[in-house]
Amino acid sequence: MPRYEFRCRACGDTFEMNRPMAEATAPASCPQGHDDTVKLLSTVAFTGRGGAGVAPAPAAPSGGGCCGGSCGC
Repeated sequence: MPRYEFRCRACGDTFEMNRPMAEATAPASCPQGHDDTVKLLSTVAFTGRGGAGVAPAPAAPSGGGCCGGSCGC
């Protein structure tokens, strides 16, 4: 279930709520009981190695010669 972050305009408190995506735009009351809240924009970054659909980086070209390639120079 997604987690949404809100900020209360009355007291300035920031809080999070877990709720279904279908209720993402529903109003939320802050823990202090105020109803004047705004949903904050959140950014999500996924990092890591591996996982489905992740291809390994191609190998750097190698070979002889002074320029590092096999061009014959």
